[in-house]
Amino acid sequence: MSTGRWSGVRLDRTHEAMTGHVERGEVPGLVTLVARRGEVRADAVGAKAVGGDPMRHDTIFRISSLTKSIAAAAAMVLVEDGRLRLDEPVDRLLPELADRRVLKRLDGPLEDTVPAKRPITLRDLLTLRMGFGFVLGPPDAYPILAAADEQRLGMGPPKPATPHEPDEWLRRFATLPLMHQPGEQWMYEMGFAVLGVLVSRASEKPLETFLRERIFGPLGMEDTGFHVPVEKLDRLASLYAAAPGTGALELYDGVGDSQWSRPPSFPDARGGLVSTAEDYLAFGRMMLDGGEHGGERILSRVSVELMTTDYLTPELRATSDSVPVFLGGRGWGFGLSTIPGGDGVTATPGRYGWEGGLGTSWSSDPNEDMVGILMTQRLASPGSPRIDLDFWASVYGELDD
Repeated sequence: MSTGRWSGVRLDRTHEAMTGHVERGEVPGLVTLVARRGEVRADAVGAKAVGGDPMRHDTIFRISSLTKSIAAAAAMVLVEDGRLRLDEPVDRLLPELADRRVLKRLDGPLEDTVPAKRPITLRDLLTLRMGFGFVLGPPDAYPILAAADEQRLGMGPPKPATPHEPDEWLRRFATLPLMHQPGEQWMYEMGFAVLGVLVSRASEKPLETFLRERIFGPLGMEDTGFHVPVEKLDRLASLYAAAPGTGALELYDGVGDSQWSRPPSFPDARGGLVSTAEDYLAFGRMMLDGGEHGGERILSRVSVELMTTDYLTPELRATSDSVPVFLGGRGWGFGLSTIPGGDGVTATPGRYGWEGGLGTSWSSDPNEDMVGILMTQRLASPGSPRIDLDFWASVYGELDD
């Protein structure tokens, strides 16, 4: 391995940093993968479950919000096909969302609304400016949150066991007013639930079928989907959460009885996919290569540039309560964050990627010709260790050219 790519002196920093998280009992195990200038380093540390079998490079993980970047790419495929347009109202394919009403104030009664100033567009969904999303606080903090909870729309961590099929999910969602006018607030993350329904209707295929035909198949992502087939369940890592008070790891989703062990009623483009580090490398590498993979074009170069442009204006940043919580100082493109230089990790701008709330992280860095992936399974909560930050700091600390 060339020390012009990685420092021979510092080469074990990432392994040591990740091993420390396992030894401290913060996660049972994890997989890291870094590909740079034609060389790939993969590392599996710890176990797939507490007291279980060793972690493997081909372990399958619930990738949660890393699903969004894939869903955004699928939408751009449909834009290139002429089946969708970025600034066309979604009403044509989602008539349930025509003639939206908008709350006069977030904490107001559901009947106290005004007409939406304009329809919702595909660009609104991709940039999370639809006007509906997470609000910090308990489910019943405001009438709109209580109503969303009553409709069982999945306002929280991914739960594939939600009973609603896509059309029913959208029908229920459409009974609620928007929280803000379309385009005027950045709100995580409900736009991507709607996006999944839109992609399915535009392609005239179930969401997973379209993803498999246009994304997973061409990229060779054989272990990526909305559930784990029975013959692969032995490769699925267990998912944990920290117990309140003690912080001890408690099983959140197992293997044989996992919610991901069977096809979901609602294939959730917000965070429903499972995948492996190697599969996701193919996606990250395709993005880095301007939409190409193995000589086959998945996306146009222009589509990749659109996806990796920051659309978070100063006005949106100043008025959104969600931005500091989910983005910090980063920007937002289509289904991924744009990462500025001087972020404590990279010195130059251009890196982009995203994190999943169940313990996954990905970014592609055009300046370094590098893709990095971290996969583990711990539900994010206040006070959770930032394993992803340690991962990125150690990866960039190993560079020596």
